[in-house]
Amino acid sequence: MKRRIAVIGLLFVFILSGFIARLAWLQLTPGYGHKNAAAAMGRTSWKRMSVMQRERNLVLDSGRGDFVDRNNRSITGETYYTLALFPVPVNTQFEDPEAEQNWHRNARQLAAILNVTESELVSRWQELREPSFWHKGKEKLPYRLSDKQLQKLTQLHLNGVRALPYRNRYLTAFAAKQAIGYISQHPEHLELAYSKELVSGKRKINELIGGSGLEKSLDDLLHGAGATSVSYFTDGNKGPLLGLNYRVTGPGNPYYPLQVQTTLDLELQNRIEAYIDAIPLKEGAVVVLDANNGDIVAMISRPQMEPLQLDNEKEWANHAIQAAVPGSIFKLVTEAAALEAGVTNEKERFTCNGEYGKYGLSCWKEGGHGTLTLQEGLAQSCNIVFATIAERLSAEQLQRTAAALGIGKPAGWHSERAFGPFRHPLRLLGEEEAGRLFPALASVKTDGGVMAQSAIGQRDVLMTPLQAANLVVTLLNHGRVMEPRLVREIRYANGQRMVTMPAKSAPAEDGRIRPATARKLLRGMEMVVDHGTGRSIREGAWAVAGKSGTAEITKAGAPRVNQWFTGYGPARKPRYAVAVLAENRPPGSSNQATALFRGVMDILALYAR
Repeated sequence: MKRRIAVIGLLFVFILSGFIARLAWLQLTPGYGHKNAAAAMGRTSWKRMSVMQRERNLVLDSGRGDFVDRNNRSITGETYYTLALFPVPVNTQFEDPEAEQNWHRNARQLAAILNVTESELVSRWQELREPSFWHKGKEKLPYRLSDKQLQKLTQLHLNGVRALPYRNRYLTAFAAKQAIGYISQHPEHLELAYSKELVSGKRKINELIGGSGLEKSLDDLLHGAGATSVSYFTDGNKGPLLGLNYRVTGPGNPYYPLQVQTTLDLELQNRIEAYIDAIPLKEGAVVVLDANNGDIVAMISRPQMEPLQLDNEKEWANHAIQAAVPGSIFKLVTEAAALEAGVTNEKERFTCNGEYGKYGLSCWKEGGHGTLTLQEGLAQSCNIVFATIAERLSAEQLQRTAAALGIGKPAGWHSERAFGPFRHPLRLLGEEEAGRLFPALASVKTDGGVMAQSAIGQRDVLMTPLQAANLVVTLLNHGRVMEPRLVREIRYANGQRMVTMPAKSAPAEDGRIRPATARKLLRGMEMVVDHGTGRSIREGAWAVAGKSGTAEITKAGAPRVNQWFTGYGPARKPRYAVAVLAENRPPGSSNQATALFRGVMDILALYAR
């Protein structure tokens, strides 16, 4: 008995040793370059066969968090059905004639559903090396199947073909928003910002990440718990492994993807976009803020961003947060500085004959305005009045008042330190520019000429449309500067709140302007529309107030102008502050920003009913 057991044991050892030797031979011997191996392996090494026998997958949903507006209407993210093709053998030769007829019949039906020829379908299918969605022509988004097409597809029986739900990031119902931003592949940024996550496998070097706007500033949270994909198993010859079929896999985390509730009013934003595109506004921005707390209700930038065609980033950057020469809307800051410093009062009388007499400065009105008060100077936007009071001010006084009104620093909501789920300080509008009054106060000689030119919003002065709108909110709130907010809160997928971004103010180090100064400026803005430079927009759904501006600039060596209007409405019980910028307009053209302001206010009035 012991001898039999020993013999059987030796036999098992011998057989096992044979398997080990065979495995070692396969591991160490290349398939190519050996005649017998090539014949046995079909001229393909076992390593290559094991790689080809694999799970082929297609991402249906990246798992990235979505944005909604203040009324929880979707801004990003829609699901529709599309056709997925997998790289299985597309044979036109069959041993069984009946099988061949069935295959061709189904292929013709699929081609008819897709409105292509059978040869085009088969040709594109044969070229596949990886799973792919069906695309129509040069369109970058996967083909959208109709309900009727879906019904027909269910009657087909073709290996490697499936109708699957696809999560599209950008809704087809309306244009993408620069404030929301875009996503794209950016390996360099991933390696710089997420090196640990790349090493751990939580992120992949070829995944899409936020490239601008909220997509970028909130990318760490929006990334989510992982993608949902469909897998299809093939053998070494790319044939389907029977019994495994298709398998949809996802993270299965009930808390993700996250949902970001913004302060935007999507319906209102889309109405304003349609309006300015009909004019059209070719280059510039429109910003609508809540007059009470500075929340961003609408933020529109032109040229329009195309998230699937990111060829010229500078052209479609968010003009609402880019600094531009402001022209006469800056006179609001100059008047505030003069009143705060006590170098003038609203009843002082000035004489304008059209020429200032120095620095090459003249008034925009030929022959001048004659005798007028400070308030009339604002209403008529008289350069002579503001150059006069500017020379009474020091650069520090003008700079200090600008800071007290939120000019010269990014205006948008931010945190100075990490909080909640954020590991670092957060600025919601990361690309926002600060603007400026003087290039560098310590090194630039701010003589009378510099002060006179700066006082009328020329020379080195720069402001963003967001700052211009927030300046009005500051005046309406008696000098209290708010931080315009673009996000209210972030919620988990189950609706539970993750974090709230509260509305807050942003006081300057040297304090705020006096409420009396704010009231005087608001009265002057009413006069602008009543009988001043904005009287062309006096008639409308709401009585409004504001300040126009035209700034002389140069683009590509040619003279151009920036046209502005910033104000509020209704005049008696303000609900919205609006800033409009029309950039790079022909000199001498009518102020497009003023006309657009009136149109935007009429939309707001209609929407508010």
